[in-house]
Amino acid sequence: MSSPLRPALTIFLGLTLITGVVYPLVVTGIAQTLFPHQANGSLISVPNAPATGSSLIGQEFSSADPKVSATGPVPYSPFNADKSTGSSGSNLCPTNPTLVDNVKARIAALAAADSAAGYTRSFAKIPVDLVTASGSGLDPHISPAAAEYQVPRIAKARGIEESAVRTLVAKHTQARGLGVFGEPCVNVLELNLDLDGKLASR
Repeated sequence: MSSPLRPALTIFLGLTLITGVVYPLVVTGIAQTLFPHQANGSLISVPNAPATGSSLIGQEFSSADPKVSATGPVPYSPFNADKSTGSSGSNLCPTNPTLVDNVKARIAALAAADSAAGYTRSFAKIPVDLVTASGSGLDPHISPAAAEYQVPRIAKARGIEESAVRTLVAKHTQARGLGVFGEPCVNVLELNLDLDGKLASR
């Protein structure tokens, strides 16, 4: 009677080779050939500089004129919140006083951004995604309404026409997936780089 060790070892080594070497190489090769931009992290570059960021990951902007993104000004994640390096939502329920405090802080940050840009705003309803957390805390997008809310401040801070800002907002507004999935959204990093005239074509 032959030992079962040899066929078991053969199967183990064969599957290890297929699933651990061949399959990853094939998938990586296909991705690098057909979708190199996405496979390498959807990085966004500016001329004569290293990658500025990824179109898939939000980042905080501190000056008055860029649009407030979904990652600030109040960190959404409880993990490393002082450095804004977490990657999860706050998970605060509607009755949690901390949620109310965070919303108030974000409203104050928007008002401070208006003030820093020298823009005086008459009463306007603030889009909810500017004062609440994204699900991951790393969302790179805001809603078209959130972008529109900030257009006057951006135009005032940069000394350009509001229509010019709205043109760029429309350029970076992404429609629903296949026309039915999700909601229209605006990529904050791409829009800010385009406002700076630094967005590299890809």
